[in-house]
Amino acid sequence: MLRIRRVADDLYPMNRFAVEQVRQIMRNHLGVDGDESLLAFSSAQQHEPHKFRFRSSLFVADNNNGKVKGFALLSYAPIKNFCFLDYIATHKEEATPGIGSALYERCREEALLLKARAIYMGCPPDEPELCPDKSILAQNASRLKFFERFGARPILNTLYEIPANNKNTPALFLLLDNLDQKDFPTGSQLRGVIEALLDRKYGEDCPSEYLEKVLSSLGEEPVQLRPFKYFRGLNQQTVMVDRPHRKPLPVCYNQDFGIDHIKEKGYVEAPVRISAVLKAFEETHLLRSIEPQFFPEKHIRQVHNPDLVDFLKEASASTPEGCSIYPQVFPIRNPDRKPRELALQTGYYCIDTFTPIHRNVWQAARGAVDCALTCAVEILQGEPVAYALVRPPGHHAETDVYGGFCYLNTAAIAAHYLSQFGKVAILDIDYHHGNGQQEIFYQRSDVLTISIHGHPSTTYPYFAGYRKEKGEGEGLGFNHNFPLSEGASAQEYRMILSDALRLVEKFDPAFLVVPFGIDVAKDDPTGTLNFTSKDFEKNGRMIGSLHIPTLVVQEGGYMNRMLGTNAQHFINGLHETVWK
Repeated sequence: MLRIRRVADDLYPMNRFAVEQVRQIMRNHLGVDGDESLLAFSSAQQHEPHKFRFRSSLFVADNNNGKVKGFALLSYAPIKNFCFLDYIATHKEEATPGIGSALYERCREEALLLKARAIYMGCPPDEPELCPDKSILAQNASRLKFFERFGARPILNTLYEIPANNKNTPALFLLLDNLDQKDFPTGSQLRGVIEALLDRKYGEDCPSEYLEKVLSSLGEEPVQLRPFKYFRGLNQQTVMVDRPHRKPLPVCYNQDFGIDHIKEKGYVEAPVRISAVLKAFEETHLLRSIEPQFFPEKHIRQVHNPDLVDFLKEASASTPEGCSIYPQVFPIRNPDRKPRELALQTGYYCIDTFTPIHRNVWQAARGAVDCALTCAVEILQGEPVAYALVRPPGHHAETDVYGGFCYLNTAAIAAHYLSQFGKVAILDIDYHHGNGQQEIFYQRSDVLTISIHGHPSTTYPYFAGYRKEKGEGEGLGFNHNFPLSEGASAQEYRMILSDALRLVEKFDPAFLVVPFGIDVAKDDPTGTLNFTSKDFEKNGRMIGSLHIPTLVVQEGGYMNRMLGTNAQHFINGLHETVWK
């Protein structure tokens, strides 16, 4: 499976691996110094674009093993409000059709999200008088034909293509992609762009005579582009693409979500949650359904103890159809004293008396994980929000134990997967404490864990979720709990949510994972809050205002009548603010 993703920095393993491969492509296929060209790609530049004048974004096309097939380096000048495409290239030996187009489409989308005026790029000329070598001329024509498909063409009436220093310096057309806007930049706007580009390209070595010659070649009238040369039937309107504002967000749900259900008294974890939410979104066009991909089991075992994973698989497979097994004995968790019978081992691995093992537990929990990881890949590919609409829930499952109807910690597995590419913050807004994420990441500083929940003195899981639990070792200070008083008002909640969001902003993560519980709703049988659909929408807006790529993972919610409406309003609030 190939994906287009942004590389936030070169601090994390998968990112370092990608950057090194990009350097190799630049050296081997572009003939440029990859180390020198990527110097601008630094964390300092990302956070201080005004100081560095340009902020670079690196996009790579890679697969799940991290093999890079192509890349694009896009720079944004916030003061002049334009983008410049530094490089776009594919791995010649392992070229896959369509990679270049997908990368450029991603650059266009990024420019639109930045509200940039245009994308500029330099490209060697396809005119014989500027490039007498026929073989090179053919390559240049191929490049210009590629960009022309998107409407990007050379700017006319400028001497930019004249070499600055000597005849050995190749000539370069300056191309403009106007990003489908009707009005083109004026001559004075283009002067500012060219000054910025030449200063960046040559710095103090740019001859003043050359700069003056190029600038004086520009008139005051709006920029004109060369007529279409390779696609003569096209015009600026036929190459227009939709802006990404308010496009549907991906949702992934496990198709067999109903298999994890038993009709027994007290079992409130019902499949109606998923069907109710899907029905509420049918006419909204807020979401687009995507198929779950299969991911190796290693992603689960990197988060959960293999003993727990093996137990869940074996116990699930050995439980007769239609039967359920509940814990009866809770032995001290000594690996040398584990009961022999799988039925008795439930108390060894479970933290409560009401979470059953049945025939479909492993299949359902495994399917939820695949959905969440599929959505994580969507986030890596540039989606601002993705929704893993799954059951069973997962946020009570810890490294070694399950409970609270949770068997595998879906959100934690997705967060760990994303942590290979950048820092991750988890903001758990289910009514019950996210003890699973807290325990799993308690000694890590690359994943910030925050939970807003009912007070553990009166609310499941009872043993965790107090304010004083701040993390240990390297993770000290990277775990925060906000226990609520019973019946806390929506206004009080949003004040606490504001505090939590400030912690997230301070941490400055590349990704945000939101374990989303609808059980904070009015009349939910497991909670004490009274949120209306408008409250869900306001909370969604607040979280979306962070403008951090966000993976929403469905957790609890038991007030069946309002499940769909409340979920719809939360996603709508998130949807409206994340694009701004």
